[in-house]
Amino acid sequence: MSDDQHSHHVTLPPAEHFDPKNTTKLVITTSIVGVVALILVAIFGVQALSDHAKGQQFVYSWLFAFLFFFTICAGSLFWVMLHHATDAAWSVVVRRQMENLASLFPYLTVFFIPIIIFRDNLWKWLAIDPATDSFFAAKNWYFNPTIGGIEVPLFWIRCVFYFAFFIFAAHSFRRHSTAQDATGDPKHTLKMRVKSYRNLLPFALCLTFAAIDWVMTLNYKWYSTMWGVYIFAGSALSSMAVLILVVTGLKKQGYLQVVNLEHYHIMGKFLFVFSVFWAYIGFSQYMLIWYANIPEETEYFLIRNTESWNTLSTILVVGHFFIPFLMLLFRFVKRIPNLLCGIAIWVLVMHLLDLYIIVLPNIHYAGFEPHILDLIAPIAIGAPLVVAFLYEIGKRSLFPNRDPRLIESLKLTN
Repeated sequence: MSDDQHSHHVTLPPAEHFDPKNTTKLVITTSIVGVVALILVAIFGVQALSDHAKGQQFVYSWLFAFLFFFTICAGSLFWVMLHHATDAAWSVVVRRQMENLASLFPYLTVFFIPIIIFRDNLWKWLAIDPATDSFFAAKNWYFNPTIGGIEVPLFWIRCVFYFAFFIFAAHSFRRHSTAQDATGDPKHTLKMRVKSYRNLLPFALCLTFAAIDWVMTLNYKWYSTMWGVYIFAGSALSSMAVLILVVTGLKKQGYLQVVNLEHYHIMGKFLFVFSVFWAYIGFSQYMLIWYANIPEETEYFLIRNTESWNTLSTILVVGHFFIPFLMLLFRFVKRIPNLLCGIAIWVLVMHLLDLYIIVLPNIHYAGFEPHILDLIAPIAIGAPLVVAFLYEIGKRSLFPNRDPRLIESLKLTN
C-alpha cells in the first residue's frame, strides 16, 4: 500500500481546546503586575507632560518597549504567510500559535497612543521649519508634504495604514484557518495561499516603512537602505523564539502532544538560520556605512561605539550571534526542548538589547544611562498582552485539526 493510500487510514487527532481554568493564577498574577506597571507608567507620564527631559525619557523608553512586542507580532504574521506561500506541512501543528500571536495587533494599537501623545518629545523633525534646515527640506516631501498649499499629514496616514494592514491580514488568515476547523473544506487552504502571495509584498513594505517612520526618523538626518531588512531579521528571529516558548509551555500543561521532536528540530533550524541572517544584515549595514564614510550615515555607529554604548554593542554582537550560532550548530541541541527554550529566552533578551541600543542612544549620546522606565515600560505592555494572548488561545482549537496537510505534519521526519 502506498503512503498516500495508507494516509487515508490514519486517524486525525481531535480538536484540542485550551482550558483557561488552568491558568487562572497566572492570569491574576500577570494582571496585577500589569496594572501596577501601568499605574507607575501613568504617574511618570503625567509628570512628563510638563517636563521636556522627562517627556523624552518616557516616550523613548515606551517606544523601545512597544517595538519589542510589535516586531514579535509582525514576525508571527510573516511565519503564517510563509507557511501558506510555501505550502509547508511541518508547521501545521504550530501554526495556530503564530496566528494567535499575530492576532495581538489590535491590542498594540492601544499602546501606540502614548507615542502619539508625546510625539513632539520623540520626533524632533515635527518642530522643524523646512526653510531653516536643508537636510529636512530635502525629506519633507516624505513626512508632511504641502499639496496645493495644504499640508498633508502623510506620516500619520501611513501609521494608520500600517496598523490597518497588519490587523486585517492577521484577522483574515485566522478567520479562514478557524473556518476550516469547522468545515474541513480545503478551499480555505487555497484561499490562504493566494492571500499570502498577495500580502507578502505589502507586509514587506509596511514593516520597512514603519521601521523608517518610527525608528530611523529619530535622527532624521540618518539613513540606511538596509534598515527595513535589519528590523525584519530581528522580527522573524524573535517571533520564532516566542513560538518555541509558547509551544513548550502548552506541552507542559498537557496540550499539543501532536508536536514532537521533529517539529522542535525545524524550529531550532529556523532559530539558527535567522541568527545568522540577522548577523549578516547587521554586518553588511555596518561595513557598507563605515566604508562609504558619509557623515550622515556614520553618525549612527559613532554614537553606539562611544563609551558604555560600545560595551553594550560588543555584548550584542557576541550574544545575538556567536552564542546562538555555536550552540545551535549541534543537531542534538535542537532536539532537546528545554535547552532550546533556554536559547530562545537568550535570543529574546538579545533582541531586547538590540532595540534598546537602537532607540535610547538618541537621547543619551554620551553613554548608557539606565532608567526605571526602561524596565517598567516592557512590563506595562507585555503583561496585558500575555493576558490577551491567553484569552485568544481559548477561543479556538490549539492546532488546525482539519488542515489537509495535518497528516504530513504528524509524519514529519528530519
